[in-house]
Amino acid sequence: MISLMNKKYINFITSWLFSLILLIALMIIVGGLTRLTDSGLSITKWQLFSGFLPPLNQQDWLNYFNLYKEIPEYKLQNFNMSLSEFKIIFWWEWIHRFLGRIIGLAVLIPLVYLSFKIEIKKLLNLYFIFFLICFQGFMGWYMVTSGLVDKVDVSHYRLSAHLFIAFIILVSLIWIFLNLKNKMDKKFFFNNSDTISIKVLIFLIFIQIIIGAFVSGLDAGKIYQTWPFMNDSYFPNDVNFRNYNEFLNFNDRSVVQFVHRNLAYIIFLLIIYVGYLIRKLNKVVLFKSYNYLLFFILIQIILGILTLLTDVNIIIASMHQISSILLIIVSINFYYKSIN
Repeated sequence: MISLMNKKYINFITSWLFSLILLIALMIIVGGLTRLTDSGLSITKWQLFSGFLPPLNQQDWLNYFNLYKEIPEYKLQNFNMSLSEFKIIFWWEWIHRFLGRIIGLAVLIPLVYLSFKIEIKKLLNLYFIFFLICFQGFMGWYMVTSGLVDKVDVSHYRLSAHLFIAFIILVSLIWIFLNLKNKMDKKFFFNNSDTISIKVLIFLIFIQIIIGAFVSGLDAGKIYQTWPFMNDSYFPNDVNFRNYNEFLNFNDRSVVQFVHRNLAYIIFLLIIYVGYLIRKLNKVVLFKSYNYLLFFILIQIILGILTLLTDVNIIIASMHQISSILLIIVSINFYYKSIN
C-alpha cells in the first residue's frame, strides 16, 4: 500500500495529492459556473488535442460560432446572441475543458515517474483515479451530446453522473492523502466504524449531491422560490403525492426540488443525532471534526435557501456549490476519524 512506500517519496506524493485535490475542487467550481452561465453547449465538437488551444483569430471564432448556431440551444433560446456574447459562454466551457486536460497531465506525468521508482502494486489506487479522470472526460462529452440534438439543455441524469464522478475522484484523493498523512491504511468500505449513523450520514450527503445536480440540470431552483413552504403549502401544489409514480418522477422539477429540500432537513436532523451519540459515547477525537461538519451543513442549508429566495443569484448559487465541496471535505475527514 501507499502508506508502506519508501519514505523519501511520501512528501512528494503528499504534496502532489494536495495539489490534485485543489485542482479537482477548482474544476468542480468552474463546472458549476459553466452550468450556471448556460455555457456547457458552446463547444459542440469533441477535440481532445486540437481543442487545447482557444480560437486564435476571427475566423476561428466564426467557425465555433457557426457550429453553435446549428444546435437547438441557439435556434430556440439564443437566436439573438452576438459573437461577443458567444465568446463569454465559450470561455467558460473552454476553461472547463482546459482544466480537465491539465488535471489529466498532472496525474499522468508524476504517475509515470513514480512507476519507475515504486512497485506498481503500490500505485494501483492512483492508476484507478487516473482511469476515473479519463472516464470523466468521456462522461463530460457524453453529457454534452445530450443537448446537441433536440434539447436546449443537457440531460440532468448525465449531468448528475458527471458531477458524482468528480466527487468520487475528489474523495478518493482525499482518502489516500489522509492515509499518507496519518501513516495508516484505513479502508473506505468494510471498515471498523462502530457508528452506523455516521455511514448513513455520509451516504445521504452523497445522495443530496446527486439530487442537487438534478435541481441544477432541470433549473428546478427557478420555481417555488419561497421558504419554508413551497408557495403556500409544504407540498408542491402541482404534484399528486398520492400517486406513487408521480412521487418518484425525477423528471419533474417540483418533485426534485421537494426531495432536495426535505433531504436537507433529514441530513440536519441526522447530524444532530450523530452529535448526541458521539458526546454520549465520549468520542473526544471526533468533537472538532464534528463541529466543522455541523458548521458547513448549516452554511450549505442557508445558502440553498438564499439561492431560492434570490432567483438563483449566480454569486449565491456558486457559493452554494463551493460550500458543497467544503462539506464533502469535512464530512470525509469526520468519517475517516470515526474509523477505528
